[in-house]
Amino acid sequence: MATLNILVLPGDGIGVEVTGAAQQVLDAVAKRFKHKVRYASDIIGGAAIDQFGTPLRNETIKAAKRADAVLFGAVGGPKWDNAPVRPEAAIIGIRKALGLYANIRPVKVIAGMEDSSPVKNDRIRGADIIILRELTGGLYYGKPKRRWQTASGRKGVDTMVYSEKEIDRIVRVGFELARGRRKKLTSVDKANVLESSRLWRQVAEEAHKDYPDVALDHQLVDSCSMLLISNPTRFDVMVMENTFGDILSDEASVLAASLGMLPSASLAGLPRHEKGKRAKVRGIYEPIHGTAPDIAGQGKANPIGAILSAAFMLRYSFGLEREARSIEAAVNRALADGLRTGDIAAGGATVSTDRMTQGIVDRLGE
Repeated sequence: MATLNILVLPGDGIGVEVTGAAQQVLDAVAKRFKHKVRYASDIIGGAAIDQFGTPLRNETIKAAKRADAVLFGAVGGPKWDNAPVRPEAAIIGIRKALGLYANIRPVKVIAGMEDSSPVKNDRIRGADIIILRELTGGLYYGKPKRRWQTASGRKGVDTMVYSEKEIDRIVRVGFELARGRRKKLTSVDKANVLESSRLWRQVAEEAHKDYPDVALDHQLVDSCSMLLISNPTRFDVMVMENTFGDILSDEASVLAASLGMLPSASLAGLPRHEKGKRAKVRGIYEPIHGTAPDIAGQGKANPIGAILSAAFMLRYSFGLEREARSIEAAVNRALADGLRTGDIAAGGATVSTDRMTQGIVDRLGE
Protein backbone atom coordinates (compact mmCIF):
# COMPACT_ATOMS: atom_id res chain seq x y z
CA MET A 1 0.00 0.00 0.00
CA ALA A 2 1.29 3.45 -0.95
CA THR A 3 0.44 6.84 0.53
CA LEU A 4 0.08 9.51 -2.14
CA ASN A 5 0.65 13.08 -0.92
CA ILE A 6 -0.78 15.30 -3.64
CA LEU A 7 -1.08 19.09 -3.82
CA VAL A 8 -4.06 20.16 -5.95
CA LEU A 9 -3.86 23.58 -7.63
CA PRO A 10 -7.12 23.94 -9.59
CA GLY A 11 -6.45 27.51 -10.78
CA ASP A 12 -9.10 29.24 -12.87
CA GLY A 13 -11.97 28.45 -15.23
CA ILE A 14 -12.40 24.79 -16.10
CA GLY A 15 -9.24 24.00 -14.15
CA VAL A 16 -11.48 23.58 -11.11
CA GLU A 17 -13.75 21.10 -12.89
CA VAL A 18 -11.10 18.93 -14.51
CA THR A 19 -8.90 18.62 -11.42
CA GLY A 20 -12.00 17.57 -9.50
CA ALA A 21 -12.63 14.91 -12.13
CA ALA A 22 -9.03 13.67 -11.90
CA GLN A 23 -9.37 13.42 -8.11
CA GLN A 24 -12.48 11.25 -8.48
CA VAL A 25 -10.54 8.86 -10.68
CA LEU A 26 -7.52 8.87 -8.37
CA ASP A 27 -9.77 8.08 -5.41
CA ALA A 28 -11.36 5.19 -7.28
CA VAL A 29 -7.95 3.79 -8.27
CA ALA A 30 -6.65 4.18 -4.72
CA LYS A 31 -9.64 2.27 -3.37
CA ARG A 32 -9.26 -0.52 -5.90
CA PHE A 33 -5.52 -0.98 -5.33
CA LYS A 34 -5.66 -0.24 -1.58
CA HIS A 35 -3.62 2.96 -1.52
CA LYS A 36 -4.19 6.05 0.59
CA VAL A 37 -4.46 9.53 -0.95
CA ARG A 38 -3.80 12.67 1.07
CA TYR A 39 -4.75 15.91 -0.66
CA ALA A 40 -3.73 19.45 0.12
CA SER A 41 -4.94 22.37 -1.98
CA ASP A 42 -4.09 25.99 -2.63
CA ILE A 43 -5.14 28.96 -4.73
CA ILE A 44 -3.08 29.95 -7.77
CA GLY A 45 -3.32 32.10 -10.89
CA GLY A 46 -6.13 34.61 -11.32
CA ALA A 47 -7.92 33.39 -8.21
CA ALA A 48 -4.76 34.11 -6.20
CA ILE A 49 -4.53 37.59 -7.73
CA ASP A 50 -8.08 38.27 -6.57
CA GLN A 51 -7.45 37.01 -3.05
CA PHE A 52 -3.78 37.82 -2.42
CA GLY A 53 -2.73 40.28 -5.13
CA THR A 54 -0.22 37.85 -6.67
CA PRO A 55 -0.65 34.78 -8.90
CA LEU A 56 1.91 32.69 -7.01
CA ARG A 57 2.70 32.94 -3.32
CA ASN A 58 5.83 31.62 -1.62
CA GLU A 59 3.51 29.53 0.55
CA THR A 60 2.28 27.73 -2.57
CA ILE A 61 5.82 26.96 -3.69
CA LYS A 62 6.63 25.57 -0.24
CA ALA A 63 3.52 23.40 -0.32
CA ALA A 64 4.52 22.06 -3.75
CA LYS A 65 7.97 21.17 -2.43
CA ARG A 66 6.43 19.27 0.51
CA ALA A 67 4.11 17.26 -1.74
CA ASP A 68 5.08 14.14 -3.66
CA ALA A 69 3.33 15.50 -6.76
CA VAL A 70 1.20 18.42 -7.93
CA LEU A 71 -2.08 18.13 -9.82
CA PHE A 72 -2.56 21.38 -11.71
CA GLY A 73 -5.59 22.73 -13.57
CA ALA A 74 -5.19 25.87 -15.65
CA VAL A 75 -4.68 29.59 -15.05
CA GLY A 76 -5.70 32.78 -16.81
CA GLY A 77 -8.68 34.46 -18.40
CA PRO A 78 -9.72 37.81 -19.85
CA LYS A 79 -10.58 39.11 -16.39
CA TRP A 80 -6.87 39.44 -15.65
CA ASP A 81 -5.60 40.55 -19.07
CA ASN A 82 -4.54 43.92 -17.68
CA ALA A 83 -3.30 42.74 -14.29
CA PRO A 84 0.19 44.00 -13.34
CA VAL A 85 1.30 40.35 -13.19
CA ARG A 86 -0.67 37.94 -15.37
CA PRO A 87 -1.99 34.65 -13.95
CA GLU A 88 0.23 32.66 -16.35
CA ALA A 89 3.26 33.84 -14.38
CA ALA A 90 2.17 31.34 -11.71
CA ILE A 91 2.76 28.20 -13.75
CA ILE A 92 5.99 29.57 -15.22
CA GLY A 93 7.18 30.49 -11.72
CA ILE A 94 6.32 27.22 -10.01
CA ARG A 95 7.98 25.15 -12.76
CA LYS A 96 11.15 27.18 -12.31
CA ALA A 97 11.01 27.01 -8.51
CA LEU A 98 10.78 23.20 -8.63
CA GLY A 99 13.40 22.85 -11.36
CA LEU A 100 10.99 21.01 -13.67
CA TYR A 101 12.76 21.35 -17.00
CA ALA A 102 11.27 18.40 -18.94
CA ASN A 103 7.68 18.67 -20.14
CA ILE A 104 6.35 15.42 -21.62
CA ARG A 105 3.31 15.84 -23.88
CA PRO A 106 2.04 12.68 -25.60
CA VAL A 107 -0.16 12.98 -28.68
CA LYS A 108 -1.81 9.68 -29.56
CA VAL A 109 -4.68 9.07 -31.94
CA ILE A 110 -6.85 6.51 -30.13
CA ALA A 111 -8.35 3.89 -32.42
CA GLY A 112 -11.94 4.81 -33.23
CA MET A 113 -11.37 8.53 -32.59
CA GLU A 114 -10.14 9.39 -36.08
CA ASP A 115 -13.45 10.94 -37.15
CA SER A 116 -13.24 13.41 -34.27
CA SER A 117 -10.14 15.01 -35.78
CA PRO A 118 -10.41 17.60 -38.58
CA VAL A 119 -7.40 15.94 -40.25
CA LYS A 120 -8.03 13.14 -42.75
CA ASN A 121 -8.14 9.67 -41.22
CA ASP A 122 -5.50 8.18 -43.51
CA ARG A 123 -2.98 10.79 -42.35
CA ILE A 124 -3.48 10.44 -38.60
CA ARG A 125 -4.36 6.77 -38.11
CA GLY A 126 -1.71 5.20 -35.86
CA ALA A 127 -0.06 8.51 -34.92
CA ASP A 128 1.70 8.15 -31.56
CA ILE A 129 4.07 10.97 -30.68
CA ILE A 130 5.76 12.35 -27.59
CA ILE A 131 6.55 16.05 -27.73
CA LEU A 132 9.27 16.82 -25.21
CA ARG A 133 9.40 20.51 -24.40
CA GLU A 134 12.27 22.19 -22.56
CA LEU A 135 10.45 24.04 -19.81
CA THR A 136 12.68 26.40 -17.81
CA GLY A 137 14.74 28.22 -20.43
CA GLY A 138 14.40 30.10 -23.70
CA LEU A 139 12.16 33.07 -24.48
CA TYR A 140 9.91 32.68 -21.46
CA TYR A 141 12.76 33.15 -18.99
CA GLY A 142 15.59 34.94 -20.85
CA LYS A 143 16.74 38.42 -19.87
CA PRO A 144 16.35 41.22 -20.86
CA LYS A 145 12.59 41.02 -21.07
CA ARG A 146 10.82 44.35 -21.03
CA ARG A 147 8.79 47.03 -22.79
CA TRP A 148 9.71 50.70 -22.87
CA GLN A 149 8.93 54.06 -24.48
CA THR A 150 11.39 55.75 -26.79
CA ALA A 151 11.29 59.04 -28.71
CA SER A 152 10.30 57.11 -31.85
CA GLY A 153 7.69 54.90 -30.20
CA ARG A 154 7.29 51.86 -27.97
CA LYS A 155 9.67 48.90 -28.02
CA GLY A 156 9.71 45.45 -26.51
CA VAL A 157 12.34 42.75 -26.16
CA ASP A 158 12.41 39.09 -25.21
CA THR A 159 15.61 37.04 -25.12
CA MET A 160 16.07 33.44 -26.16
CA VAL A 161 19.08 32.10 -24.30
CA TYR A 162 20.21 28.52 -23.71
CA SER A 163 23.27 27.05 -22.07
CA GLU A 164 24.97 23.85 -23.17
CA LYS A 165 23.89 22.20 -19.91
CA GLU A 166 20.21 23.06 -20.40
CA ILE A 167 20.21 21.64 -23.92
CA ASP A 168 22.17 18.51 -23.05
CA ARG A 169 19.91 17.46 -20.18
CA ILE A 170 16.67 17.81 -22.18
CA VAL A 171 17.93 16.04 -25.32
CA ARG A 172 19.17 13.17 -23.14
CA VAL A 173 15.65 12.80 -21.74
CA GLY A 174 14.52 12.66 -25.35
CA PHE A 175 17.01 9.91 -26.18
CA GLU A 176 15.92 7.91 -23.12
CA LEU A 177 12.25 8.20 -24.05
CA ALA A 178 12.96 7.21 -27.66
CA ARG A 179 15.06 4.25 -26.51
CA GLY A 180 11.96 2.83 -24.79
CA ARG A 181 9.75 3.37 -27.85
CA ARG A 182 10.55 3.22 -31.59
CA LYS A 183 14.12 4.50 -31.20
CA LYS A 184 13.74 7.69 -33.23
CA LEU A 185 14.36 11.21 -31.92
CA THR A 186 13.58 14.35 -33.91
CA SER A 187 15.24 17.52 -32.65
CA VAL A 188 13.34 20.65 -33.67
CA ASP A 189 15.14 23.97 -34.02
CA LYS A 190 15.58 27.07 -36.20
CA ALA A 191 19.27 26.58 -36.89
CA ASN A 192 19.16 28.39 -40.22
CA VAL A 193 18.53 31.67 -38.37
CA LEU A 194 19.07 31.45 -34.59
CA GLU A 195 22.42 31.06 -32.83
CA SER A 196 20.75 29.36 -29.88
CA SER A 197 19.35 26.77 -32.30
CA ARG A 198 22.76 26.21 -33.86
CA LEU A 199 24.10 25.46 -30.39
CA TRP A 200 21.07 23.23 -29.75
CA ARG A 201 21.78 21.16 -32.86
CA GLN A 202 25.48 20.85 -32.03
CA VAL A 203 24.83 19.68 -28.46
CA ALA A 204 22.19 17.21 -29.66
CA GLU A 205 24.70 15.66 -32.05
CA GLU A 206 27.28 15.37 -29.28
CA ALA A 207 24.80 13.67 -26.93
CA HIS A 208 23.81 11.30 -29.73
CA LYS A 209 27.20 9.58 -29.44
CA ASP A 210 25.97 8.03 -26.17
CA TYR A 211 22.81 6.69 -27.84
CA PRO A 212 23.95 4.93 -31.03
CA ASP A 213 20.83 2.73 -30.97
CA VAL A 214 18.55 5.76 -31.44
CA ALA A 215 18.21 7.46 -34.84
CA LEU A 216 18.49 11.26 -34.64
CA ASP A 217 17.21 13.70 -37.23
CA HIS A 218 16.80 17.47 -37.23
CA GLN A 219 13.82 19.49 -38.41
CA LEU A 220 13.41 23.25 -38.76
CA VAL A 221 10.41 24.33 -36.71
CA ASP A 222 8.55 25.96 -39.60
CA SER A 223 8.70 22.96 -41.95
CA CYS A 224 8.15 20.66 -38.98
CA SER A 225 4.83 22.37 -38.22
CA MET A 226 3.66 21.37 -41.71
CA LEU A 227 4.93 17.78 -41.45
CA LEU A 228 3.29 17.35 -38.05
CA ILE A 229 -0.11 17.63 -39.71
CA SER A 230 0.61 16.22 -43.18
CA ASN A 231 2.63 13.18 -42.05
CA PRO A 232 2.43 12.75 -38.25
CA THR A 233 3.21 9.03 -38.24
CA ARG A 234 6.80 9.77 -39.28
CA PHE A 235 7.50 11.10 -35.76
CA ASP A 236 8.23 9.17 -32.56
CA VAL A 237 9.79 11.45 -29.91
CA MET A 238 10.29 15.13 -30.68
CA VAL A 239 12.45 17.39 -28.49
CA MET A 240 12.46 21.17 -28.73
CA GLU A 241 12.95 24.42 -26.89
CA ASN A 242 10.30 26.04 -24.74
CA THR A 243 8.41 28.27 -27.18
CA PHE A 244 8.51 25.80 -30.06
CA GLY A 245 7.18 23.08 -27.75
CA ASP A 246 4.36 25.26 -26.53
CA ILE A 247 3.22 26.03 -30.07
CA LEU A 248 3.72 22.64 -31.74
CA SER A 249 2.06 20.64 -28.96
CA ASP A 250 -1.06 22.80 -29.28
CA GLU A 251 -0.97 22.33 -33.05
CA ALA A 252 -0.61 18.56 -32.62
CA SER A 253 -3.73 18.44 -30.46
CA VAL A 254 -5.89 18.50 -33.60
CA LEU A 255 -4.53 15.04 -34.41
CA ALA A 256 -6.09 13.69 -31.21
CA ALA A 257 -9.25 15.77 -31.82
CA SER A 258 -8.95 18.34 -29.02
CA LEU A 259 -6.69 20.05 -26.53
CA GLY A 260 -8.96 18.54 -23.90
CA MET A 261 -7.58 15.08 -24.66
CA LEU A 262 -3.93 15.78 -23.96
CA PRO A 263 -2.10 15.32 -20.62
CA SER A 264 1.36 16.45 -19.63
CA ALA A 265 4.01 15.78 -17.03
CA SER A 266 6.58 18.39 -16.00
CA LEU A 267 9.57 16.68 -14.41
CA ALA A 268 13.15 17.25 -13.28
CA GLY A 269 14.26 14.42 -15.56
CA LEU A 270 13.00 10.86 -15.79
CA PRO A 271 12.80 8.75 -12.61
CA ARG A 272 15.71 6.39 -12.08
CA HIS A 273 14.84 2.73 -11.78
CA GLU A 274 17.04 1.17 -9.12
CA LYS A 275 16.87 -2.49 -8.19
CA GLY A 276 14.56 -3.06 -5.28
CA LYS A 277 13.43 0.59 -5.20
CA ARG A 278 10.30 2.20 -6.57
CA ALA A 279 10.90 4.91 -9.16
CA LYS A 280 9.83 8.28 -7.81
CA VAL A 281 10.21 11.90 -8.94
CA ARG A 282 8.40 15.11 -8.07
CA GLY A 283 6.38 16.59 -10.91
CA ILE A 284 3.51 18.83 -11.93
CA TYR A 285 0.77 17.07 -13.86
CA GLU A 286 -1.70 19.09 -15.92
CA PRO A 287 -3.80 19.00 -19.08
CA ILE A 288 -2.31 21.23 -21.77
CA HIS A 289 -5.54 23.16 -22.37
CA GLY A 290 -6.37 26.58 -20.98
CA THR A 291 -9.10 27.83 -18.69
CA ALA A 292 -11.86 28.00 -21.38
CA PRO A 293 -13.82 30.74 -19.56
CA ASP A 294 -16.58 30.52 -22.18
CA ILE A 295 -17.63 27.09 -20.90
CA ALA A 296 -16.44 27.24 -17.28
CA GLY A 297 -19.01 26.05 -14.77
CA GLN A 298 -21.32 24.60 -17.44
CA GLY A 299 -20.28 20.95 -17.19
CA LYS A 300 -18.97 20.97 -20.77
CA ALA A 301 -15.24 20.59 -20.11
CA ASN A 302 -13.43 17.49 -21.31
CA PRO A 303 -11.78 15.93 -18.23
CA ILE A 304 -9.70 13.36 -20.14
CA GLY A 305 -6.51 15.45 -20.34
CA ALA A 306 -6.54 15.95 -16.56
CA ILE A 307 -7.44 12.31 -15.89
CA LEU A 308 -4.61 11.05 -18.10
CA SER A 309 -2.31 13.52 -16.33
CA ALA A 310 -3.25 11.75 -13.09
CA ALA A 311 -2.19 8.48 -14.73
CA PHE A 312 1.14 10.12 -15.56
CA MET A 313 1.42 11.09 -11.90
CA LEU A 314 0.97 7.51 -10.74
CA ARG A 315 3.58 6.34 -13.23
CA TYR A 316 6.31 8.94 -12.72
CA SER A 317 5.91 10.24 -9.17
CA PHE A 318 4.78 7.01 -7.49
CA GLY A 319 6.07 4.23 -9.73
CA LEU A 320 2.59 2.71 -9.90
CA GLU A 321 2.58 1.43 -13.47
CA ARG A 322 -0.33 -1.00 -13.12
CA GLU A 323 -2.53 1.71 -11.61
CA ALA A 324 -1.56 4.19 -14.36
CA ARG A 325 -2.41 1.68 -17.07
CA SER A 326 -5.76 0.96 -15.47
CA ILE A 327 -6.72 4.63 -15.91
CA GLU A 328 -5.52 4.72 -19.50
CA ALA A 329 -7.41 1.54 -20.32
CA ALA A 330 -10.58 2.90 -18.70
CA VAL A 331 -10.34 6.07 -20.80
CA ASN A 332 -9.94 4.00 -23.96
CA ARG A 333 -12.95 1.86 -23.04
CA ALA A 334 -15.12 4.89 -22.33
CA LEU A 335 -14.24 6.35 -25.73
CA ALA A 336 -14.73 3.00 -27.47
CA ASP A 337 -18.21 2.86 -25.92
CA GLY A 338 -19.05 6.21 -27.52
CA LEU A 339 -18.78 8.65 -24.62
CA ARG A 340 -17.97 12.10 -26.02
CA THR A 341 -17.80 15.58 -24.54
CA GLY A 342 -18.67 18.39 -26.93
CA ASP A 343 -15.13 19.07 -28.12
CA ILE A 344 -14.71 15.53 -29.50
CA ALA A 345 -18.31 14.70 -30.47
CA ALA A 346 -17.93 15.57 -34.18
CA GLY A 347 -21.61 16.45 -34.32
CA GLY A 348 -22.81 13.41 -32.38
CA ALA A 349 -24.32 13.00 -28.93
CA THR A 350 -22.45 14.55 -26.02
CA VAL A 351 -22.07 13.89 -22.32
CA SER A 352 -21.23 16.23 -19.46
CA THR A 353 -17.95 16.48 -17.59
CA ASP A 354 -19.46 14.52 -14.71
CA ARG A 355 -20.86 11.81 -16.99
CA MET A 356 -17.57 11.33 -18.78
CA THR A 357 -15.75 11.13 -15.45
CA GLN A 358 -18.19 8.61 -14.01
CA GLY A 359 -18.00 6.59 -17.22
CA ILE A 360 -14.23 6.30 -16.77
CA VAL A 361 -14.56 5.42 -13.08
CA ASP A 362 -17.12 2.71 -13.94
CA ARG A 363 -14.68 1.12 -16.37
CA LEU A 364 -11.67 1.01 -14.07
CA GLY A 365 -12.32 -2.53 -12.98
CA GLU A 366 -13.17 -3.99 -16.39
